[in-house]
Amino acid sequence: MGNNYWIKSGFLNIIQSFANVLFGFGGFYMLVRVLDKNHFGAWTLFITITSILEVARNGLVGNALVKFLSGAKPEEKTPIIMASVAISTALSLFCVLLNLMFSHYLSLLWHSPELEVMFYVHNITFLLSGVLAIFNSVEQANLTFNGIFITTLVRQIILFMFILGCFASQFATPLIYLVYVQILGVVIATAVGYQYVNKYLILEKNIYIDWMSKLFHFGKYTFGTSVSAILSGTIDQMMLGAMLSPVASGAFNVAVRITNLVEIPTSAIATIVFPQSAKRAKEGLDGVRYLYEKSVGTILALVIPVITFLYIFSDLIVNMIAGGKYDDSIPLLKITLLYCMFVPFGRQFGVVIDSIGKTQLTFWVVLFCACLNIGINYFFIKSQGVMGAARATLISSTFGFIIGQVILYRELKVNVLRTFVYAFRFYPEFYHRHIKFYLKKD
Repeated sequence: MGNNYWIKSGFLNIIQSFANVLFGFGGFYMLVRVLDKNHFGAWTLFITITSILEVARNGLVGNALVKFLSGAKPEEKTPIIMASVAISTALSLFCVLLNLMFSHYLSLLWHSPELEVMFYVHNITFLLSGVLAIFNSVEQANLTFNGIFITTLVRQIILFMFILGCFASQFATPLIYLVYVQILGVVIATAVGYQYVNKYLILEKNIYIDWMSKLFHFGKYTFGTSVSAILSGTIDQMMLGAMLSPVASGAFNVAVRITNLVEIPTSAIATIVFPQSAKRAKEGLDGVRYLYEKSVGTILALVIPVITFLYIFSDLIVNMIAGGKYDDSIPLLKITLLYCMFVPFGRQFGVVIDSIGKTQLTFWVVLFCACLNIGINYFFIKSQGVMGAARATLISSTFGFIIGQVILYRELKVNVLRTFVYAFRFYPEFYHRHIKFYLKKD
């Protein structure tokens, strides 16, 4: 499999991540022009909460399913899948219950009455996306990514086309219509996903308690890690909505959306590194250390030019993308770009530590950083307003980076300086292996 795996899967995942950002960014570009600032802020808060629920469930089930299924014997695969289905179903129903209980309270907290009905209707999307998440995890465990790519693309395109229609006709869509379109997207994507994964599925009615226990005990820490991580990344927007207004949350989201461009290579490489790292962990820690340093170096080589460009031209980019309504996002963008430098280190930290079986360690690190972020955000927002949220996240990200590198050195003897060596080497290596090769070929 070797090089072919990395080239094919890496290409698909980078294209998928790029498409996610492209459609998400395109939808954002049009929504900030179609919706007023209050409604855009409310939509931002809705997406934040629903994303937390998705990540929480997938954190408990997804990584555990990939880890155990990727190295399972043939006779173990069906029990592992069925145990994952049982856990996912139970957690999905629990999240739906939480949604029903707290939707009204959140709509009052954020001064957005329309959010209550939106959360209620979203439960349909949430239940269906749980099925799709199982399909995608099974496919990832089998080291194929075609179905993941197509289903993600389907969901993105359907929502994007609806927003495009609203933008073209200048129709200020009610937010609930966007939720209805999400349901349509996940229905079609789940049907498509089944076509790609059914060859790996042999379903039974049995409940495998032993496998449920193994998956749960592995996944409980990745569950906590996932929740803590997304809280750390979104708590600033939620606190701005509660302590100031949805408008403040929307302004901060504009800066975050732009910096999401930096996440493309980080997310893509993390997806393909995890199953490979889980396998290399069985062969020794030297291979895992190399994977971490090499993958972070590659990501840095890709993102540093983007961060530099966005920072230099931040005024132009914000005005070009969000229009004149969001000039207050310009200084926010400059700060959020600074802590983007820490993202590759943190993301790959979780990947490699989970892959060597120390999910509990990842959980406690991410939980500490999330609590630190919440505490600093509270005081900084109270004293400095919107800018305080950006500064607080930068400070907590710096602490998280330092803690992560200390642990990686202790566990794997990772040298953070080598990541920059790999980043520097990336450019000549890429030139000689790809550009120069194809120039000679022509």
